[in-house]
Amino acid sequence: MKFFGQKKKQDFNAVPPEIQTAERCGNENFSLPFYAEECEKQLYDRLRFAVPVIDAALSKIVRLTGGYAVISSDADMQEELDFFLENVPVGLSGKSINSFTDCYLDNLLTYGNAAGEIVLDSQNNRISGLYIGEADKIKISYGKSPSERCYYLRTKDGCKKIRHPERILFTALGSTDGRGRSVLRGLPALSGILMRIYQCIGQNFDRAGNIRYAVTYKPSADSGERSYAKERAIQIAKEWSDGMNSAKYGQVKDFVAVGDVDIKVIGAENQLYDTNIPVRQLLEQLVSKLSIPPFLLGLNWSSTERMSAQQADILTSELEYYRRLISPVICAVGNAFLRLNGNNGCCRVEWENINLQDETELADARLKNAQAKEIELRLERDYNI
Repeated sequence: MKFFGQKKKQDFNAVPPEIQTAERCGNENFSLPFYAEECEKQLYDRLRFAVPVIDAALSKIVRLTGGYAVISSDADMQEELDFFLENVPVGLSGKSINSFTDCYLDNLLTYGNAAGEIVLDSQNNRISGLYIGEADKIKISYGKSPSERCYYLRTKDGCKKIRHPERILFTALGSTDGRGRSVLRGLPALSGILMRIYQCIGQNFDRAGNIRYAVTYKPSADSGERSYAKERAIQIAKEWSDGMNSAKYGQVKDFVAVGDVDIKVIGAENQLYDTNIPVRQLLEQLVSKLSIPPFLLGLNWSSTERMSAQQADILTSELEYYRRLISPVICAVGNAFLRLNGNNGCCRVEWENINLQDETELADARLKNAQAKEIELRLERDYNI
């Protein structure tokens, strides 16, 4: 005999939950991995595409590097050398040595390595053009001696040795082992956070920025009005929709209704989250990594005149470093032209002055330096110092 009847166990699984959490299905169009793995080239290409500040910074570095002149040690070959460098074909659509070095430096900054090739004409043994290659497909190693370089081309069937390494132009950024480091290294994580913030801003504007209205019709206590409440609500919704759609075509229509009609903006009490501080912190990290002053990128951050001058000096030192990397490549092209024309001369590169400051300030500085030098010479002459 059972004194207590057992209660039937409730099947909680049989009752569907009333509230469920839904996963956000936002488009991660700009999602970036946190680490650069095998597909570094695709990663850095996507990084420049996703973050306009990075692409603008690298483009400005290439342009601010400045122009140059290639001087031959044999003055008789200078005119022919200048004509060749101004008209040498580069790839499919480029022309001149300046076009080649711009693309070469752009690849060097983006991928950490840059590769090019001097293409010869087999018939007359002359340079027919310059070619920008994909550095990730080239493997470099030591030859029989430490000063000898061997280049291999990566293919589906393995590595194939390049027969004419003297025609290959290769530069590695910040490394001597042939594996350069891109200036974008370390930025994917920060850029991924920045893109997620921008994506959230877009979603918030879709929710709160795109204004939506709640139109409520409340019929009175009159029985006659209540009997036609449905028809009147449909009419109000139709007229309201017509008035809103006409605004798309530049027509302004007033909404006139009889009775108790209440119009409210959905979500008007909610404010968008201020993202200026986190976005600026991330942009500061990006700008410091790229060594570009903020004012050159159109970022209106408060900075004194002296601070701007110091930032310009830092950028000048960076540009001089990139010039030192590009100069051997330019000389190699010029020397190859002289050798193929039976001349044993050598080439050197004369760069234009980097001018990031006001000409008036530079002129005043030169004037003061000249006056100081004159005073020092006068003191030495008068007092025999």
